[in-house]
Amino acid sequence: MTSGDTGGRPVAVNGDAGGAKRYLWPFLAVLGLIGVLLCLAILANPKGGSNLLASIYDLIGKQADATALRNDAGDQLLAKVLLTVIAITVGVGGVWLFYAASNAIVEWLGAPWDRRLLPWVFVGPALVLLAIFLVYPAVATLVTALTEGAGGLANFTFALTDPEMVGAIKNNVIWLVVGTAGSVGIGLLVATLLDRVKHESLAKTFIFLPLAISLVGASVIWRFVYTWRPPGQPQYGLLNAVWSAFGLKPVSWLQTPPVNTFLLIVILIWLQVGFAMVVLSAAIKGVPAELSEAAKLDGASERQLFFKIIVPSIKPSIIVVAITIAISVLKVFDIVYVTTGGRYDTDVVARRMFEEMFQFRDYGRSAALAVILFVAVIPLMIVNLRGMRRQGLPA
Repeated sequence: MTSGDTGGRPVAVNGDAGGAKRYLWPFLAVLGLIGVLLCLAILANPKGGSNLLASIYDLIGKQADATALRNDAGDQLLAKVLLTVIAITVGVGGVWLFYAASNAIVEWLGAPWDRRLLPWVFVGPALVLLAIFLVYPAVATLVTALTEGAGGLANFTFALTDPEMVGAIKNNVIWLVVGTAGSVGIGLLVATLLDRVKHESLAKTFIFLPLAISLVGASVIWRFVYTWRPPGQPQYGLLNAVWSAFGLKPVSWLQTPPVNTFLLIVILIWLQVGFAMVVLSAAIKGVPAELSEAAKLDGASERQLFFKIIVPSIKPSIIVVAITIAISVLKVFDIVYVTTGGRYDTDVVARRMFEEMFQFRDYGRSAALAVILFVAVIPLMIVNLRGMRRQGLPA
């Protein structure tokens, strides 16, 4: 656009500046993404930090230091620090830059493409990650189960008919029933009782604390509790120390089936009661006080109030908690692996899957066991999602 008092020279107006900005931001964003990709390439290389620092030394004329770094000598600590800085920069700024670049490119395309593509800019990365880390491994596992080892359905036949595997599946069923029922039942009982105590928060803190312990840590603790020493020797296992105090003969708890399986389930219940208590306690507090008061006025006892009012009112929460714990129980591995290693009739499917993969190197059987666990979890997940939707929770 020109003006009469400028001698015919073109004068930039807002439209021209906006047009330049329209092209500048996508260009800078693309350059930034290229930089992020280069940084990722450096991070993917085990010697990426050393090579990058060596290149910097080359630029400033320190060829000797650069050669030493490339030969795994020199200042490796500085190379690791440089690599850490790059990783933090990419992790924090890379995601922001990706969305900023994608948004700028979509806006540059203009209508109607911006309205069509913009939702995929934000949903697309999540879908890609789901495909890479969930869909692809699931499909690859199924293919491995059907092609590796004996191939076909032979791996599944082994998993469902081998006597040891049948025993592991039975143990999984016991874990599922007893572990889930015990965790939810005790959690509900504790939540109901602590709802009426004076120092409720403090009491709940002690019940919830075991949940902060890892499964491995809890297994080590309880393995000491169940420790057995021959009769006549000091019993430093807590359970046998109490048992012997009543004049009874010490018992090798972890080597005595089937009681050992139930004692291992106690570890899981000890860990999960805190989770069940917190969720169910919140659900109990959400029960309208008018219902309880009306039931009391009608002469309902505490037992009737609990089973006729509280439990039906929080039934959706009980179902969600039970299924969440059940999913964890089906995948139980750490407790069995640390305490008994699957011996003494305590084996479970997940531990056997680990053994087939890393000890026997039978990838077909291991994949078949993984598929069986996956199929067993699917119905529970579906019921869990439906329960969450009935409560109005996002699922």
